[in-house]
This record gives sequence, structure tokens and C-alpha cells, in this order.
Amino acid sequence: MRWTRPSLAVIATALLATSCSAGAGSTTGSGGAGASAKETSPLTAVLGSEQESAGPAPAVPGARAGGTVNVYNSVEFRHLDPQKVYAGATYNASLLWGRQLTQYQVVDGKAKLVGDLATDTGTPADGGRTWTYKLKQGVAWEDGQPITAQDVKYGIERTFGKGYEVGPPYWPQWLTGEASYEAARAKYAGPQAGDLDAIETPDERTLVFHFPQPQADVPYMAAQSSSSPVRRDKDTGTDYDRLPFATGPYKIVEHVQNTRMVLERNPAWKPETDPIRSQYPEKFVFTYGKEALNLNQEILSGRDGGANATTAADTLSAELYQTTDTDPKAKELVVSGRQGAFVTQLMINNQRVSDVEVRKALHLAYPRQQARQVQGGARTGELATTLSSPALIDWQKYDLYPVKPEGDPEAAKAQLAKAKQAPGSLTYAYRNTPTGQRVAQVLVEGFGKAGITVVPKPIDPKAFLDEVHRDGAPYDLFEETSSVDWPTPSTLIPFSFDGRAGSDINSALYRNPEVDKEIDRINQIGEPRAKAKELYALEQTVMKDVPVLPFAYPTVNQLRGSNVGGAFIHPIYGTVSLAWLYLKS
Repeated sequence: MRWTRPSLAVIATALLATSCSAGAGSTTGSGGAGASAKETSPLTAVLGSEQESAGPAPAVPGARAGGTVNVYNSVEFRHLDPQKVYAGATYNASLLWGRQLTQYQVVDGKAKLVGDLATDTGTPADGGRTWTYKLKQGVAWEDGQPITAQDVKYGIERTFGKGYEVGPPYWPQWLTGEASYEAARAKYAGPQAGDLDAIETPDERTLVFHFPQPQADVPYMAAQSSSSPVRRDKDTGTDYDRLPFATGPYKIVEHVQNTRMVLERNPAWKPETDPIRSQYPEKFVFTYGKEALNLNQEILSGRDGGANATTAADTLSAELYQTTDTDPKAKELVVSGRQGAFVTQLMINNQRVSDVEVRKALHLAYPRQQARQVQGGARTGELATTLSSPALIDWQKYDLYPVKPEGDPEAAKAQLAKAKQAPGSLTYAYRNTPTGQRVAQVLVEGFGKAGITVVPKPIDPKAFLDEVHRDGAPYDLFEETSSVDWPTPSTLIPFSFDGRAGSDINSALYRNPEVDKEIDRINQIGEPRAKAKELYALEQTVMKDVPVLPFAYPTVNQLRGSNVGGAFIHPIYGTVSLAWLYLKS
């Protein structure tokens, strides 16, 4: 599944509004040093032990309790209903009020998957077709009632219901063995249709999942918001999207949509059961609706509560780069880190640009360095050579077609001469923003030097994703930033480059029947690392066809107020982690 995003410099709004999940951040307890994430060494999100799954969470150095943290953002979260949440910033924020079977514990900027509500990350059997989870004793809802296995089962059953197709598709697909959400719903339509036999709950603390096919990544799927419990008697339908019932260290006490949301401490939460979260502030107050530049200026200046504030997802405004580069005090307020497992690519419509020699020529001519420079320079990310992100477990770095960052027009011309037919003009779709316009101009000039004519086509930013992904869209090129759903390669090639998938997932419209056969074969592998090894090999097979042009492993830059401690970029969810924040005074 793809996590689509705007260009490197305008990522923030879509972080709240589009689909999902996995980078490097500064250490827990730091205030952020303003440095860019530069290393491409593989990161890890390995599975932790039962002992590591016990609470409490590691203490944040220097943290103190008390006060109210303000969280600003230009737009509201699209969903709060846990089975509808499918965006990294919402995953990140919802850690304050929601818990899942598993979750990522972050220590010194590194993530480890541990049991959250569950005692561990799960026990597989039958080659990965059966997974068993045991809930911890003492985990409770905000009213003090214990969280049961039946509550978790009901929450997962909700993912099959009408209206929940906006969330991740994995539980419905995996539990039924169907390749599409629609086919899965045809077998089971949600809890109103009765119990789902594929999930057993032999007692109040035990869940047994039965899958028709081996599933190596269940522990990672169990960390997604759709794996959250929902209590049947508290399910308020569509209103649950506004006020979900809390299981985490905070509970929502007020929520005026698109305006304000207030969280207070949840007295029923027991830190000794939670290895993930802290509970330092008394309150969190979320405020929505201000322009990104204005709220960033408030944080830098410290006025109107800005000293006690951070953003949910809005990134550092380009207009403030000079200030944060030249003012040491302002620079200290920048929190930077790799944006999860995202990769930005120049997408090629492979059905329109069908000659691989033309795509290779585009790769050689692509002025990556210049395109990055007009989006903010090195601060916005490291130039990429792979389809996958360094954030993935056992990631393998490669560069199949080495080329200078500035592009090589002469090499591109030579490559183009090998094409069966030279392309006419190519249409480049872009978001009609100042940054988008600058990038378009760079591409027109850069590709033009290689004799490739690019015609820029501006599109309303709000309509961009729907427009470029619609069937028959008349565009040859467009920029897209996307991520896997967790830090393994299982949701990259099998989703984004499966020729049987539609343009909403397979953005490049890449079709290779041999790759599809390999996907089907690899999906039968139940051992996680063996499966990952095969997928990384398949990734390079796909890249030989140059279906897209890797551009960058993006870095996210956000601000925190001068009185806010514990700020770092969550290495999986890619925004400032709210669950570790505290006020210095």
C-alpha cells in the first residue's frame, strides 16, 4: 500500500490527510539539534522479547511532570477512529490515547517492536498461518474496565465493515485469503454479520489468528491502529471518529473538529503495563486552522503559547530557513530526522513511456541535485538510488545505473539513441505551488539538455492525487513520496509494483508478468528474514526496468518550543513523537 505525499518541501499537510507507515531521529530526551539525517546505513525495528515488552517505558532524561503542551497544525486529523486511521502523523498522535497489540519502543532514536497490550510480539505456528497473542494483566479502558481479547477481536472485525475501506486492507485480506478488500467483505461484512471465525478468543486474554496463507509480518501489522481494541458498548459509529474511547495515558475530553482537541491524563492507564509511552504533561491541547508559516513563527518567537508548543506534522516553513540557519537559538528549536521509510520518486507512466531505453535515458538526464536545491537543499533529504528506504530491516543499498547527481545529458542522449522510437514531448504533472513551479522549471531545463522535451502541467494541489491516479490520466511524469506500511519490504514490491494492481497503488502502471509470479511465490514464505531476502532481490529485478526514478530519502524538519523537551522524530511514523514530550519548566 502506498503512502502518497507532495514534494519534499510541502509534505506536512498530507501527513495528516493521506494513507500510511515507516527513518532515523535524534535521541529520546533531546530538544532537537537541527541537523539533517545523512546516513544511509540500515536502521532496525527488530522484534523485542517478552521481557522488553513489560513496562514501564524507559525514562526520558531530564523529564519533569506537569503543564500543558500545545500541538499546532494547519489541518485537523482526517480520522481518529482507530480502524480508519491510515496516516503516519495520526498514528503518532494516537499513541497518546490508544494502544495496540504491539508497538514500537524508541530508545536513542532506534525502534524495537515490542508487545503493547500483548505480552510479546506474538507466537507463530503452522508456518506462519496461525498466530497467538496473550494480553497483559492490568490493561484497562479509561473507565477502568479491563481490555479483553473480545475487545481486540471486535476492533479488528470492524475493519471489514462498510466505510472502513479507508483504513489498511491487511486484516480483511489476510484473514480471508482474498487479494482485494471487496472480495474479503464478500466473505465477511463486519461484526454486524456475526463473529469472524478466523479469530478465536478462548478466554478473555487470548487471541488466536488463523490465516489461509503464511503471514510473516503479523507482529508489524499488529502495531497499526487498526489493531486497536474497541469495546462494543462504546462503539458510537460515525461519532467514534471524533471521540474514541481511550486505552493510553491520555483521554480526549473535548474535540471541536477542525478547531481544537483537549487531552487530559487517563487515571486508568498503568505505566507498569506500557513499555512505549510516558505521561509527563497534564494536558495536550491541539489547535487547528492557522497557516503553517504563522504557527511556525509563533513557536520560534515563543509568543501566544509557542514556547510550550510543537506541530503535529507541519514542517518548518521555507520562509524561515534563513532564520534557523543563521540564528543559533532558532536553529536549536529545529527537530530533524529521516521521514520514516519514505522514498521520493519521479514517477513514470510505464504504459505511456513503454520503452525501457527511454526510461533509462530519463534516469541519466534527471537533474536530481538541482531539483533538491529548489526544494530546500540537503536539509530536505538525501539523494536516493533504491526503490526502498534505508529504514527497512536488512535494507540493501545498490545503484544499478550510477549517474552524477546533476544528471548526464550526453550519456542520456547516447542511451536515447538505443530506443526503438524517440519520445515526443512528455507531460509532467505537478502541484501548482511556488515550490512545484520551481521544480517543473528545473526538469524542463534539465531534460531539455538531453533532447527530451518536457511539457509542465500545473494541477490544483487539493486535486493532485486524485487527478494523477485516475484511470487514463494523460501524464507521463509526476513526483510522489511514498512509504511502506512497516519497516520490512513486504508492502513495497508486492503492492506498488504488482502489475495486477490499479493506478491508486501501482502508481507507475508497471506491468511485468514474471515479477507478478515472483510476488506470488514469495508471498508463500512464512519466515520473515527469508521473505525479506527474496523481496530485496526482486526489488533489483524491478529496478532494472527503471519503472520510476528514485529521487530522495526525505528528511523531516519540525519545530518545538523553547520550553519543550523530549522532542525527536519518530523513526517509524516520521513526525515529532508526542508521547515522550515534557515541559522543562
